[in-house]
Amino acid sequence: MVTGIGSVDTVLTEEEIAGIIEEGISGSIVEGKRVLVLTPDRTRTMPLPLMRRVIERTVGGRARRLDFMVALGTHKPLSDREMKELFGLGSDEMPVSSFYNHRWDLPSTFTGIGKIRKREVEKITDGFLSEDIEIVLNRSLFEYDIIVVLGPVFPHVVIGFSGGNKYFFPGVSGGEFLHSFHWLGALVGSMEIIGKKRTTTRALIDRAASFIKKEKICISMVVGPEKDLRGLFVGNMEESWSAAADLSARVHVVYKSRPYRLVIGAAPVMYDELWTAGKAMYKLEPVVADGGELVIYAPHVDVVSHTWGKLIERVGYHVRDYYLAQPGKFDDVPKAVLAHSTHVKGAGTYENGKERPRIGVTLATGISEERCKRLGLGYRDPGKIDLAHFRNREDEGVLVVENAGETLYRLSTKK
Repeated sequence: MVTGIGSVDTVLTEEEIAGIIEEGISGSIVEGKRVLVLTPDRTRTMPLPLMRRVIERTVGGRARRLDFMVALGTHKPLSDREMKELFGLGSDEMPVSSFYNHRWDLPSTFTGIGKIRKREVEKITDGFLSEDIEIVLNRSLFEYDIIVVLGPVFPHVVIGFSGGNKYFFPGVSGGEFLHSFHWLGALVGSMEIIGKKRTTTRALIDRAASFIKKEKICISMVVGPEKDLRGLFVGNMEESWSAAADLSARVHVVYKSRPYRLVIGAAPVMYDELWTAGKAMYKLEPVVADGGELVIYAPHVDVVSHTWGKLIERVGYHVRDYYLAQPGKFDDVPKAVLAHSTHVKGAGTYENGKERPRIGVTLATGISEERCKRLGLGYRDPGKIDLAHFRNREDEGVLVVENAGETLYRLSTKK
């Protein structure tokens, strides 16, 4: 069962938000229980300080314990200052909750909770994966009675739409499953997954989440352009996520009647590395014409990846078939790194030793021309790009998208 409301034009007030959460998480559910809330980090747009205050007010007074954990996946852990900023904690505030990073970088973080056998994996993934999958999760979750997933839902390159059980996998998981499921997304292809509800990757993480024998509640949000809430759905994990994904498909997808020869995606400052700023590519790739150019404009970005940078610098960016044509050559590289490489490079072919991307991907960032060349990406000097010069030229085949990375652009099928 799910409690919630939402529409394209809705803007929920704090009072309405509190009412929905109080109704969706009744006192009898959390009374005397230990509750852990999983949240995104700074790379997702949402009013987290507001939601933290509301949850502390509506849930914290009834629960025996209420804590928050940032579901980092493999993103960089937050410092104490960054944690306070993320949750909107004042310098003189004495919070009753504790706030944690998911320390994916520490082996002691994890415990195994089960295994999905090879035959079932093959069935779920339509044969794209053929292996046993060990399910490894942050052991801290098992110190709590109830796990609450609190997060926004947007179109997503690996899983179709973010949110729901994705906050467990890869949010607070580890092991090879984290890499396998990202590689599965690359094998299927981002253009076949992004913005779709029912995907093989979603089915796989939903199956993995069934091994978590804890009471789970989902607070799914659909966030508008000003961090306002257009929708809020509280309750059962799958039903909450599903309702939010349906609304996200209306709020976060823009349809265009024609492809463009040049698309410039201006990435916001919340993406401080190419690993995340690459979202500007995923969300805009569908409206770039064959042979066209996609520019990731992010002058503030001078890091490829805080976590995986050395490996990415080594392998570069390539189309999926580049890796498939050379089995065994990249076995020492985590599959999530290879998946990221293909997502940024985009669709294309690799035949007879020749790589042919469908489009050209160019960086206008703080990453030098020499490094871009080594990475297999194009380069433009960001200091010589005046976005105003490119705006309002759609009739010439040029599109500029501000705050690129969360809204998906697609070609309209209407004639």
